[in-house]
Amino acid sequence: MSDRRASEQDEPKDPSEEPPLKTGTDPLELIEQCLSSFPEGDARLKLLYKLRHAVTLSQAAHQQRELEFKKVGEVVAKLTAPANRIGTLLDVPGEGLARIVVGGAEYYANVDPRVPETDLKIGTQILVNDAYTVIKTLGYDRNGPIVKLAEAMPDGRLRCEQEMGRQSLVLQRSTDLIGVDLDPGDEIRIDPSHRVAIEKLVDRKASRHVLDETPKVTWEQIGGQNEAINAIRKAIEYPLLHAETFERFKFSQPKGFLLYGPPGCGKTLIGQAAAGSLAKLVSESKQEQTSDTDKRSPVISGAFLHVKGPEILNMWLGESERMVRDLFEQARARRKDGALPFIFIDEAESILGTRRAMRSFNISNTLVPMFCSEMDGIESLRDVVIILASNRPDLIDPAVLRPGRIDRKIKVSRPNKDAAAEILKVYLTADLPLAPVLVSERGGEQMQAVASLVEDIIESIFRRTEDNRLLSIRLRSGQSKVLYRGDLVSGAILASIVQRAKEKAIDRTVQSGQQSGLQTKDLVDSVSEEFREGDMLPPDDAAEEWLKLLDHHPEQVVGISSFRRGRQTEERSVNQII
Repeated sequence: MSDRRASEQDEPKDPSEEPPLKTGTDPLELIEQCLSSFPEGDARLKLLYKLRHAVTLSQAAHQQRELEFKKVGEVVAKLTAPANRIGTLLDVPGEGLARIVVGGAEYYANVDPRVPETDLKIGTQILVNDAYTVIKTLGYDRNGPIVKLAEAMPDGRLRCEQEMGRQSLVLQRSTDLIGVDLDPGDEIRIDPSHRVAIEKLVDRKASRHVLDETPKVTWEQIGGQNEAINAIRKAIEYPLLHAETFERFKFSQPKGFLLYGPPGCGKTLIGQAAAGSLAKLVSESKQEQTSDTDKRSPVISGAFLHVKGPEILNMWLGESERMVRDLFEQARARRKDGALPFIFIDEAESILGTRRAMRSFNISNTLVPMFCSEMDGIESLRDVVIILASNRPDLIDPAVLRPGRIDRKIKVSRPNKDAAAEILKVYLTADLPLAPVLVSERGGEQMQAVASLVEDIIESIFRRTEDNRLLSIRLRSGQSKVLYRGDLVSGAILASIVQRAKEKAIDRTVQSGQQSGLQTKDLVDSVSEEFREGDMLPPDDAAEEWLKLLDHHPEQVVGISSFRRGRQTEERSVNQII
C-alpha cells in the first residue's frame, strides 16, 4: 500500500488536471499569485519581487508613451483638418436655421444647438464647418467699405450711393441698426459682402464745422460798430420780439445776411454775436409759449456751423458740391432736432465768386448754382440763418446776393475816433494792472486812469502829423491824397496794440523782478511798432486789388507811395498802377 502511494506521488501530474489561468490577466496579477503560492523563505521570492518592480516600471513607461502618442495624434489631426469658413449671417428664418452668405454664395444652414440664440445677430460674422453648419459667432467685423446713405426706404432697407460710375446698393440693416434714425448723407459702414449695413459713422468733414454750443459772444463785447450792430439786430431780433406786428404787415423774414468790409473790423464777431443773440431770443420765446403745466418741454438751442470758404474747395470733381450739400443737410437735421442752426461762411468770395463763361472748368460755375438751390430750399429765418462775411463783396456772384437769398447787406466800416475808443475799452479793462503814476494822477481812480490812457492812445493814432503818415495816393486829376494811421486802423490792429503793450509790461516785470503795470509809453511804442510792421506795399500789378481790400476805391488812382521811417519828407515812388 505504502509503495503504491509513493509511486503515485512520484508520477508527474497531468497539466490538464490543474485549474486554467485567466486569459488577458495582468502580469502583475500573475506575479502576485506566484508570490502568494510560495512559502515564506523561498529563495524564488526575491526574484519575483525584482520581476514585479521591473514590470511596474515598464507599464508606467508604456502608459506615458501612449499619452504622448495621443497628444501628437491630436496635434497632427488638428493641423491636417480643413479650415472652417467665415461667413455673414443674413437672417434667422427659424429655430436652429440660418441664412448665411459665404464667399459670395448663399446657404440655408443648420445652427449648432450649443450656439446661443442671442448671439445670432444679423450682420455678424459666423464660423461654419465642412457641412456648412454654424458652429460659432464672431461678432461684427470691424472693417469694411464706407458708403453714403441716399435714402432710408419705408421697409427699413437702405439705398446707398457709391463712387462715381458704380451702381447704388440696397442694403438690409444689421440687428443693432434696426430702429436707428438714418438721414440721407450719413456715412454707413457695410460688411465685406456688401449685403448688410453694420454701423453709422460720424462724418468728420461735416462735424468739424459745428460748434457744440452757440457762441457766447455778446453785443457788449463788440465795440465801435453800433451802426452795423443796430442794423443786424433789427433784421433778426425785431421779427421775434414783435411777431404780431410783422404778421399784420405780412412781412417775410430775411433768410441771409452779408457782412462786408475791410479785414479786422469785427465781421466774424458780429456773426457770432448774432447767432448767440438770436438763439437766446428764440429760447426765451419758446419758454414763454410753454404752459406752466409743461415746464419740462425742450428748450430750443443754437447750432453754429462756422465754415471758412477755402475749406470747402477740393481738387476732386464734385467733392466741393457734396460738402455744400452736406452742410445744408446737417443744418436741416439740427433744425429737426429742435436747434436753430446758423451757417456762417467766412471768406465767402473764395467759393461764391462770380461765374465765368469759359471752356475750362471753373469751380464757381458749379458751386454757386448748388449754393443757390440749397438756399431756395430754405423757407425763412425760422429754419436756417445764413451769414456771409467777405472783404471783397464785389467778387461774390450777384445770384447769391440777390433779394430772396441774401436779403441784408451790412457794411462793417473802419472805426472812427469814438468807435476806436470803445474798442480799446473792451481790451483795456479796469482790472488790468496800471502803473502807479497813472493811477495817482487821476486821484487814485482806476477807471479814470484807464479812460485817460485810452484818450492818449486815440490821440496818438488819429493825430494827423508827419509821423502818422502811411500812404500817398496820386489821383488821375493830379491831386494827391495822404492816408494816415487813423484812416487804416481796425479793431484787430487795436487789439494787437494792447497785446503788445501787455507784453512790454510783463517783460519789464520779469526783468526787474518787481511788480509793474501798463504805462502810456508801452501803448505809444506799441502803436509805432504795429504800423511799422504793417507798412508793406503790394506789387505794382496788385496795388489796385490791395486798395479795394483796404476799402479805398481806386478808380481814379494812378500811383501809390509810402512814407518810410527815417525819410519823413521823401516818398518812395512806385510805378503807376494804371
